[in-house]
Amino acid sequence: MNSEDTVALARLLRGARIAHLGTLRQGAPLVSMTLYLAAPGFDAFHVHVSRLAWHTQDMSADPRVALSVAQADDAREDPFTLGRVTIRGEAAPVADDPALKDAWLARFPAQAVNFTLADFGFWRLAPRDARFVAGYGRIHNLSAAELTAAARA
Repeated sequence: MNSEDTVALARLLRGARIAHLGTLRQGAPLVSMTLYLAAPGFDAFHVHVSRLAWHTQDMSADPRVALSVAQADDAREDPFTLGRVTIRGEAAPVADDPALKDAWLARFPAQAVNFTLADFGFWRLAPRDARFVAGYGRIHNLSAAELTAAARA
């Protein structure tokens, strides 16, 4: 991947706040909108979710997930030129982590109320690989190590 696309990937993963989380629900795909926080080295992506939500129940039953992040639609003529990445990996619940909570609240201050609810908790999504589309015809298949290397951009 060239340096321009590497910078674009890092900018997308650090700048976007909304993702779509793909899980397996009773053997069929389910996709839900969620908020996410990328670890500084892109070796993990965190979500703070309710155990009452279908996607959380799904991750408990089958940890295989996909997280899709896209550049915001800016009404350009050809939306296929928008950057987007899908990260495949495995999800696992995270024990209480005050530093993670602080980072989450710095990024999503309006979500403080969710920390007062007993059913919310963090999940860590560990990347296995990723597919980054930097724009039309600029497609990159990345290993977890290559995704982590992009964090240095």
